[in-house]
Amino acid sequence: MANINMQQMMKQARKMQEQLAAAQENLESTNVEASAGGGMVKVVVNGSMQLESITIDPEACDPEDVEMLQDMIVAAVNEGVRQVTEIAHKQMGSITGGLNIPGMPF
Repeated sequence: MANINMQQMMKQARKMQEQLAAAQENLESTNVEASAGGGMVKVVVNGSMQLESITIDPEACDPEDVEMLQDMIVAAVNEGVRQVTEIAHKQMGSITGGLNIPGMPF
């Protein structure tokens, strides 16, 4: 009887592992766009949390206020990373049932 339960657990563990691998692959192909400053700075962050691109409206390039442009860039990148993290948590959480599995990136 215990052998049947162990076999069932191993089968479920393999299935979860396959689902997690598929979710990770799907996440890696995900791109999110985020912006700051009313769209003056736009970034694209991929599912691996890497900055893919950045677009800056020329009107945001005020030589008298470089600090504001820097702040908008940081805000846009942080928002992109936050969105990717949220997507990852949702995808992984739906598979793991909210369990915190050691070694999981999210």
